[in-house]
Amino acid sequence: MSRPRQDLRVELPHRPGALADLGEALGRAGVSLEGGGVVAHGERAVAHYLVDDGATALDAVASAGLGPAVVRDVVVTRLDQDTPGQLGTLARLLGDAGVNVEVQYSDHDGNLVVVADDDTACREVVEAWERGLPGGHGWSRAVRQVILVRGSPGPPEGRSKWRRHRSDWRIDR
Repeated sequence: MSRPRQDLRVELPHRPGALADLGEALGRAGVSLEGGGVVAHGERAVAHYLVDDGATALDAVASAGLGPAVVRDVVVTRLDQDTPGQLGTLARLLGDAGVNVEVQYSDHDGNLVVVADDDTACREVVEAWERGLPGGHGWSRAVRQVILVRGSPGPPEGRSKWRRHRSDWRIDR
């Protein structure tokens, strides 16, 4: 059985060669990057990459003296690329269910990768979305039922009722 993919988040200094340091460390450890990217802001850069082996990735980052780093679970789905507005519709459903999307990117197969503050609730909404219409795309009765069952009147008031504390594997530097 294969391990579920996870998001590796690594803070890097915003300097030439920092991304190379990360890529080389992960490569030496045999960690393949399956999607993601890096963005710089001020003096720091934040990398988010989809990995198959989060524990090995964290060890590689720590061994290279990089970080801080954290590995988190992701929710993966497919949007209908020929239908404009798919991301907005799904993001609205997640928001209406009180789910805050913290990171979103695509994997190498064109799937939507989401890191959310509540991956259980995110997964419930996405699964309902996938069941909802032929091909699994669009607003559906099933999604509305998930939102109602979770008891969320919509953000921000309803979120605190069912938001769970997540368990993250972390390296802090």
